[in-house]
Amino acid sequence: MIDTAFLITSFVTLFVIVDPIGLTPIFLALTQGMTPAQRRAIALRSTITAAILLALFAALGEAVLGFAGISMPAFRIAGGVLLFLTALDMLFERRNKRREDRSEEDDSEDPSIFPLAIPLIAGPGSIATVILLAGQQPGIAGFAMVMGVVVAVLAILLVMCLFSGLFERMLGKTGITVVTRLLGMLLAALSVQFVLDGLRAFGFAG
Repeated sequence: MIDTAFLITSFVTLFVIVDPIGLTPIFLALTQGMTPAQRRAIALRSTITAAILLALFAALGEAVLGFAGISMPAFRIAGGVLLFLTALDMLFERRNKRREDRSEEDDSEDPSIFPLAIPLIAGPGSIATVILLAGQQPGIAGFAMVMGVVVAVLAILLVMCLFSGLFERMLGKTGITVVTRLLGMLLAALSVQFVLDGLRAFGFAG
């Protein structure tokens, strides 16, 4: 029997953790200057990759990290460090400079795997959430419910990313630059919080 209360609670929890509303402008900033087709491809790759990763952790739980000898706090610290590097790129426009240096090449940076799928969508928070939710409802039925919630949240995120171009037209080039810098600051703060949470779990931070 479907546990409606569990589904509602799980959806709300994962929606807050993934935060599709907050990720949409970040997606826009990371894909600045790209064509609509490129953005659609990146949105699809990032959400599909995140769904696969979350399914893996929902099915196998902490055994995945444990098998590799990696604790969740260590994973959180690593994600925070990588996210901080992305924040620096956004703050100092290093991404734009690299694009100018390689203007003659026919490829551009693909943020679909990092940092979108990992760690922004399938990060320590969402991974820990699906592990906890799957633990509350063990078995195939519980896994199916958790994955249903994951698919629903990521579908909402995908739709919002696909229409992110509307935000770009509304903000303009100057607006995008301002938003990119502000989001860089927010990402930097978020990455530091990831690291602090990981250190706190090891007993190194109060």
